[in-house]
Amino acid sequence: MATRLRKSRKQRGSRYCGWGQIGQHRQSGARGGVGGAGKHKHFWVRTVIEEPHHFGHEHHFGHESHNSGNHKIVRKWLDVGQLDSLFAHHGSFMENNKAFLDLTSLGYDKILGGGKMQSAMSVKVEQFSATAKQKIESAGGEVFSK
Repeated sequence: MATRLRKSRKQRGSRYCGWGQIGQHRQSGARGGVGGAGKHKHFWVRTVIEEPHHFGHEHHFGHESHNSGNHKIVRKWLDVGQLDSLFAHHGSFMENNKAFLDLTSLGYDKILGGGKMQSAMSVKVEQFSATAKQKIESAGGEVFSK
């Protein structure tokens, strides 16, 4: 483009050259902030799409095996009240005709004590709460880990 046709040539002598009387394009208000500003506010959708793991601290301490050993991360759990419906889909019977449910092979880490059991069954799971163990044993079943 020829220099004589440029906008900057046409705006000579107009004092503000199109940038307004007050700001004179010095600040960044039109951009919504500088740097990472607004990621939790007005740029939230952009953050979810472009950086879904930006907020949070799930991998803050490195790999999961670097835990202090005091606790194991429980990723998947269920209540005692859900065992009957889960047995209908994934359960089996042992040689002594006793109901058996292997939760470790289904990916469950822990049983919690919510709900009630209808039938007795043996349950294999990595962790269980004291209430869950009590409810399963009172129904006539047993709980064991690995």
